[in-house]
Amino acid sequence: MTKKKVAFLCVHNSCRSQIAEALGKHLASDIFESYSAGTETKPQINQDAVRMMKELYGIDMEKTQYSKLITDIPTPDIVISMGCDVGCPYIGRAFDDNWGLQDPTGENDEVFKSVIKEIEENIKKLKNQIK
Repeated sequence: MTKKKVAFLCVHNSCRSQIAEALGKHLASDIFESYSAGTETKPQINQDAVRMMKELYGIDMEKTQYSKLITDIPTPDIVISMGCDVGCPYIGRAFDDNWGLQDPTGENDEVFKSVIKEIEENIKKLKNQIK
């Protein structure tokens, strides 16, 4: 059976979508392939996100991930928006889900942890839905 390809999208592909890609690979790689992308890129992944993911899960996102455009990833089966509070990327079709996550950029560690935990719960739910 071919694994579904899940794309996590937000505008800059530097924080929430990167966390979702990392947690998808960490928690659900047996069920689906995880990708993240944006309509714009940043020169580096959000450094607070990188630090928090190392602290919480021992995952070094900078080793395996970088900011990518939607055109840089394989065509996904499922597309999830991280939250359109900063404008929603247009991908030529409707999103399968919008997780409506707050962008933690510039916020304190507690806000980051809260958003990361929300992403973790959503990944687990998605894994059960796809199974």
